[in-house]
Amino acid sequence: MFTGIVQAIGFIDAVEARAEDMQVHVATNELDLDDAATGESIAVNGVCLTAVALREDGFSADVSHETLARTTLKHLRKGSRVNLERALAVGDKIGGHLVSGHVDGVAVVRARRDAVRSVELRVAVPHALAKYIAEKGSVCLDGVSLTVNRVDGAEFDVNLVPHTRHATTLNDLMPGSEVNLEVDLLARYLERLLLGAEAAGTDDVAAEFLARAGLKNI
Repeated sequence: MFTGIVQAIGFIDAVEARAEDMQVHVATNELDLDDAATGESIAVNGVCLTAVALREDGFSADVSHETLARTTLKHLRKGSRVNLERALAVGDKIGGHLVSGHVDGVAVVRARRDAVRSVELRVAVPHALAKYIAEKGSVCLDGVSLTVNRVDGAEFDVNLVPHTRHATTLNDLMPGSEVNLEVDLLARYLERLLLGAEAAGTDDVAAEFLARAGLKNI
């Protein structure tokens, strides 16, 4: 579990193709790995990866065919900059929102404009995920926890304040850029709970209640 608060910007040291998968070697820069252990989870651009080998200045991780198909990690090359966050430990502060590191899909930046000292991005999401985006709710883009300013169909706006622009890779985004998207996991669980028995394909009192309440097609 993560929070979407990026701890360091690293870069890709090497990419090795392995059949339909690949292994990445990540240089971590300021990310402290002194107490890290092989097998722990580290978010790379919002994707939870398992560190299979550690070294003084970085780690290596395998990236499965499934992850390559569903995220932007397939575009990583030697020298690519990446947002890094180690998994939460008991007692850590949750400064952003709860993030699983399980990317829901790839979103696309539609527009970018200056907004005083900030930058405003308009982002388009796959239509199947649009229902999980709520105004003033939370969203995670490339591992960064952000607040949704406005929602317009399958598009939404977020602001990048100066700190976010400096401490993450999001300032590199331009129209056409692809980003890893993770919606608020609470929205997903809430949908499942509201659907109740209908989610399991049965027709009972709970499903009838949801339909009458107008929640059947959430």
